[in-house]
Amino acid sequence: MTERLETICIVCPNGCRLVAERKGDSIEVRGNKCPRGIAYAEAEMTAPKRSFTGTVASVFREMPVVPVRTAGEVPKDKIKEIAEHTRDIVLERAYATGEVAEENVCGTGVKLIVTADMRKVVGHTEGA
Repeated sequence: MTERLETICIVCPNGCRLVAERKGDSIEVRGNKCPRGIAYAEAEMTAPKRSFTGTVASVFREMPVVPVRTAGEVPKDKIKEIAEHTRDIVLERAYATGEVAEENVCGTGVKLIVTADMRKVVGHTEGA
């Protein structure tokens, strides 16, 4: 049986419409204008990854929720688990933009980082 994937490549500005078909152990990709499209389609078929963006809670009334993102891509099948996990995170001090809120989110090996400078909003570093 042939597995088929139709997707738009997001690696470069071309936005190629790709068609990838898995036949046995090989994957055939059509529609790519550059070699990066082949690698993208193969990865989408074998081990798709995504970045996660969301929010976590904080103890500061001036900033009760704080935006976060993963510092890299995580397996697509971990996104829901990460989203559920972030509901349980409460930041108890003011973080700077880019600071690590969690070192290894859900065992992915990827850091969860804060994407807003809490110190500018709350004016202090200790919890309320």
